[in-house]
Amino acid sequence: MKLPTLATPLPRDKADTLLLLLSAVLVLAPHTLHLPLWVTLLCAATLAWRAAITLQGRRMPSSLLLLPVAALAMAGVMHSYHTLLGRDAGVAMLVLLVAFKTLEMHARRDLYVVVFLCFFLVLTNFFYSQAIGTALMMIASVVALLTTQLSFQFTGKVPPLSARLLMGGRMLGLAAPLALLLFVLFPRVQGPLWGMPGDGHASGHGGLSDRMAPGQISHLAQSEDTAFRVKFDGPVPDQTQLYWRGPVLGDFDGQVWTRVRSRPAPARSLALSVRGRPVRYQVTLEPSSARWLFALEMPDRVPPLDGNLAFVSAEFELTAAYPLEQRVRYELSSFTQYSLQAGEQAGRDGEWLLLPYGTNPRALAEGQALRAEPDPQQRVATVLRRFARQNFVYTLDPPRLGADSIDEFLYQTRAGFCEHYAGAFVFLMRAAGVPARVVTGYQGGEMNPIDGYLTVRQSDAHAWAEVWLAGRGWVRVDPTAAVAPERVRRSLARALPPPPPFGIEGLGRLMQLDAGGSSWLAQLRYAVSAVNNGWNQWVLNYTPERQRSLLQNLQSGLLDWRTAGAFALVCAALFFGGLWRRRRRQDPVDALYSALCKRLGQLGLARAIDEGPSAFAERVAASSLAPRYRAAAGEFLRRYSIFRYGRHAADANLVPTLKRLLSQLR
Repeated sequence: MKLPTLATPLPRDKADTLLLLLSAVLVLAPHTLHLPLWVTLLCAATLAWRAAITLQGRRMPSSLLLLPVAALAMAGVMHSYHTLLGRDAGVAMLVLLVAFKTLEMHARRDLYVVVFLCFFLVLTNFFYSQAIGTALMMIASVVALLTTQLSFQFTGKVPPLSARLLMGGRMLGLAAPLALLLFVLFPRVQGPLWGMPGDGHASGHGGLSDRMAPGQISHLAQSEDTAFRVKFDGPVPDQTQLYWRGPVLGDFDGQVWTRVRSRPAPARSLALSVRGRPVRYQVTLEPSSARWLFALEMPDRVPPLDGNLAFVSAEFELTAAYPLEQRVRYELSSFTQYSLQAGEQAGRDGEWLLLPYGTNPRALAEGQALRAEPDPQQRVATVLRRFARQNFVYTLDPPRLGADSIDEFLYQTRAGFCEHYAGAFVFLMRAAGVPARVVTGYQGGEMNPIDGYLTVRQSDAHAWAEVWLAGRGWVRVDPTAAVAPERVRRSLARALPPPPPFGIEGLGRLMQLDAGGSSWLAQLRYAVSAVNNGWNQWVLNYTPERQRSLLQNLQSGLLDWRTAGAFALVCAALFFGGLWRRRRRQDPVDALYSALCKRLGQLGLARAIDEGPSAFAERVAASSLAPRYRAAAGEFLRRYSIFRYGRHAADANLVPTLKRLLSQLR
């Protein structure tokens, strides 16, 4: 059979079917990012098959063929996910169901079934991504589905596709105010806006862990995912003071640093002496499966959490009682000038001096040689000078290290990331008799001048050291600053070698290097970040606590007579403005006809709802109205009927004539 060309208009049923298939593709496309490849290919082949059947006018496949294919597809889902329950398996089966259902559309009700299944699939996209881009794409999908559903309703002449798309968009626009009102006022439940139990664990961003091995943080630093955002209440501290404290590591087995054995923090171990003015800020932490709460060194209290509890360890780590599987916002105040545990002996039984037996002999000997220097501060300075003056390289791609990782780094490769320098420094300090430990977290951040938020990304992940000095307590020492000072003063991109001029890597590094600039590329990056942050703050993180705060502010504002009066005036203006626009849009001839019918109804001759002007005129002529009323009404209805249903030229004096005839009935 010959296929229709582009110039040949398709029959009504074929055009509607193809529009439905295009809408289904728009809904199914985002799911290809998380579905197995075979599911995507099978759905694409099924929809292409259905489109070919529609264009060629062939018969639908038999159920004897579809049932085995559907059974095999369900078996494939079971093989891929090892279950038929849960989010991923359920979405995969629903996607396949929509594709297979398009091959069973024999009646109009089957078309509606596919449309409603697609509406449900729109919702499931938010199980995987709740970004504003996903929301915009789903709005486009809903408009397409509404347009498709409207196309099935027309019985006569069908408007062009552009008009139907406009109607679908208008329908969605009419529903938007009610949806917004329900979103703001309907009682919230604790938890994410969209999701299922356990989603945070499955889809949360990867971040810092309670262990550190060579190359681990350098791998994390290549991610541009947002770790958290900070809003300062006042001046922003200098970049060199932006150390966001996370896990503290003290146990070393020769290759991997881990946390010391967890224990409660006695009051004496939290001896913190602060100086200067506090820095107040609010942190919005992205979801993860971890429990770390990051704070600017050094926080003066434990932050309150909604639906969770926060604790502080003896090493001044802030943690939550439960994994942070949804976005968390908390407020803190920190002091950048402080003394930590200055008046006590460091550690328990010398735990911050322990080193593994029989590993890294050269580094151990070098550290022990430093004990000849009586001043511990000079031992620290000696190691930092070694890093600064010798040929050490700061790189995101360090060589792999063997069993004696510290020795290989210090005496062979001399190339590493922050975890290499922090780990080697702490090892040398312990060998030199200076209590030391590794602190991991984030350093720096990028200030967005549009919304005033500091964005800390996974690429800002960092490791530094703390040494305990008598009379001063735990003192922060950043060995990376001795090798690559630009890492601490500016950013990671400034500290690394320049990228290649072309390619994705070069473009990404160019955007990082341009941070803080005034180019259009930087401004675009800031604008996108500000929009995403606003979406996260006011939509995804619209918690019950935030709803109560908003309603309380609205209540206190409306209680003010000025605000209430202005609100009433705006509502009145909108109401009467709508009435005025409605009257302006009404045809003046139809308005006069409505007035005539109303007047005749007052005279006891109401027009029936299905009665046309000609039939009404006959009934008026046979009524008991006064002769002058019958004559005026009859002439009015005759002229109106000619205007509305005749083919004569328009009468320029029609409106004045009808007004004159109407006045004769009063």
